[in-house]
Amino acid sequence: MAADVYGRLGVRRIVNAKGLATRLSGGLMRPEVAAAMAAAAQHCVDIAELQGQASALIAGWTGAEAGLVTSGAAAGLLLGTAACVTGLDPSKMNRLPDTTGMRDQVVVVRSQRNMYDHAVRMAGVALVEVGLPDRYAGAGVRDAEAWEIEAALSERTAAVLWVAGPQARPPLQQVIEVAHRMRIPVLVDAAAQLPPAQNLRRFIAAGADLVAFSGGKAIGGPQASGILCGRQPLIMAAALQQLDMDVELAEWQPPPGLIDRRLLKGLPQHGIGRPCKVGKEQIVGLLTALELFLAEDPAAREAAWQALLAEILAGLPAKPWLTAEIRPRGAVPGLRLTIAPVGAALDADQLATALAEGEPSIRVDRSQAADGRLWLDPQALAPGDPALMVARLQAILAS
Repeated sequence: MAADVYGRLGVRRIVNAKGLATRLSGGLMRPEVAAAMAAAAQHCVDIAELQGQASALIAGWTGAEAGLVTSGAAAGLLLGTAACVTGLDPSKMNRLPDTTGMRDQVVVVRSQRNMYDHAVRMAGVALVEVGLPDRYAGAGVRDAEAWEIEAALSERTAAVLWVAGPQARPPLQQVIEVAHRMRIPVLVDAAAQLPPAQNLRRFIAAGADLVAFSGGKAIGGPQASGILCGRQPLIMAAALQQLDMDVELAEWQPPPGLIDRRLLKGLPQHGIGRPCKVGKEQIVGLLTALELFLAEDPAAREAAWQALLAEILAGLPAKPWLTAEIRPRGAVPGLRLTIAPVGAALDADQLATALAEGEPSIRVDRSQAADGRLWLDPQALAPGDPALMVARLQAILAS
């Protein structure tokens, strides 16, 4: 069915062994999620009411006070930053991204800077970098320390941004301690930190004020979906800057668990997060996918990934200059292909290009191609894809 849809549009279907990359349309959606989205599309509901129910469910799954379905993790970063800047002041919400006279800085460790923090800057704040990443530059072993973050905090600091990952320094708990000492919230970018499912609770349990997750990656929700969870007043501020606000305060009755009208002196106009709106289909799809993700046995998920990679590994032709092995890559296994620097018929880049330009087009992770390595990720592979990949690899390596 999907092939017919894309065929009618003249778009090639690819075999995605790169992983859950947005530019390759993420992963594959379970039939139950697609069915829930189709069912949701057949009725109209009040979006604030639906987001209120989503908030309660997300709170239960994450341990947060409240939650919001967003149009991706980057949207969560924008909304979370905006909430930290404005609080519940509608006049400040109306002025963003003009932050004149507001808390207009977000402190971040220099080694955690990345292209996605543009979403933070979109709220009108400036990023204040701290620390020197000697361990990445090869100049030493040190990175930023908690005291450096503390020294950068001021009356202009709206939040501290902490990008989650196994190499993130300083530890989150230390960051939270110094930030909370000055009553400054900590916003965690945990976009790709699932699996394991325990990470849904880990950052909130540590004391983070806001956490953003991607919904279109490992969770298996709609590609343009995400989760922002955290303290209720901040989620309320984020929701007010995302929702359609073309309504009179007197006639608006949002669910109090999401938005407590008693705390508002008035309603803001459409907020800076309005371009990040989510539809009923995305909300229902994300909630369905998250429920399925949490119910899935992690061991069964791992076994399915291992089986897909093992099928590819078993079909690879023997070449003296090519080695292949299944290895862990964080919480997800990968098949690593290593091409010897001498004696090989082609290098890693050439092999990746040949795979991409063939039929079907096969995309792999070529981030380490300069070192002679390609990675095959199983998360977006469907049954039948390993056989297609084996046939293409055999043909390329034979020629």
